[in-house]
Amino acid sequence: MAPVNVYWSCHIRLRKLILLNMNQNSKLKLFILVGFALIAFAANSVLSRLALETNAIDASSFTIIRLLSGAIVLLVILKFFQKHSATETKGSWISSCMLFIYAISFSYAYLSLDTGTGALILFGAVQITMILVSIYTGSRLFRTEWLGLFIAFIGFVYLVLPDVSAPSVSGFLFMTIAGVAWGVYTLKGRDSKNPLSDTTYNFLRTIPLALLLVLIFFDNTNYSASGVIFAMLSGCIASGIGYTVWYMALSKLTSSQAAVLQLLVPILAALGGVVFVSEPITFRLIISGALVLGGVLVVILGKTYISKLE
Repeated sequence: MAPVNVYWSCHIRLRKLILLNMNQNSKLKLFILVGFALIAFAANSVLSRLALETNAIDASSFTIIRLLSGAIVLLVILKFFQKHSATETKGSWISSCMLFIYAISFSYAYLSLDTGTGALILFGAVQITMILVSIYTGSRLFRTEWLGLFIAFIGFVYLVLPDVSAPSVSGFLFMTIAGVAWGVYTLKGRDSKNPLSDTTYNFLRTIPLALLLVLIFFDNTNYSASGVIFAMLSGCIASGIGYTVWYMALSKLTSSQAAVLQLLVPILAALGGVVFVSEPITFRLIISGALVLGGVLVVILGKTYISKLE
């Protein structure tokens, strides 16, 4: 074989090895980012339940500290990475209001909900909200997608049927409101050109609303050192850094992949509730969780996979 041919053969093989190695490193990085983000989402539920179930802090103070600490951390991250960003956008007041409604409803819901139940209601409501908005804006659903939506609805109905183990009505309503607000917030951020910047300014805009909470509930505040720490961990790491890492991962995930991966959060939250809050996993939660998450999964995959079989 001629020296030139040998050279090009070795060059091509080396290039393939480098590209393969880069691809594997990229997949590993994505796996780490997604794993951290999903754990952070579940940690929000666990931290909230730890703080509120033990009366270590009241719901309004938890929300205020969570939003404020999240805003500070995101602002630091934004300033650190700002030189790498060509476009700086600043979110919107609508998104900020949705973020605030989500945060305050989330906190009050966990006064009476178990960790896994709350996460199931939240992420089920998020996905169903996004599906219903899609229908409202003119998207046509396949029969399998309607079937999935019906299955998920049955799961919610079963979850709240009058029974000893059913969640409280107030907790269910608060968490449903939180899920709807987060769903709208997610939809508003779909076209964001700079998610980190938008998220930071959305958090910053919640501060006036948080201060309003201080004035309204000043006489009913109740907090301890552990409650403040739980709220700060929820705001700084599980919310601030968690949301940032999730947005980093989203750029490499399809919409269907992102939606399906989020269905793991209620499972992780339920396990966290067992380990850290000593909560039992009830038969009702297992059945309703299977129906809600399974139904949403059918909706998500219906258009891309199941519909091809029709």
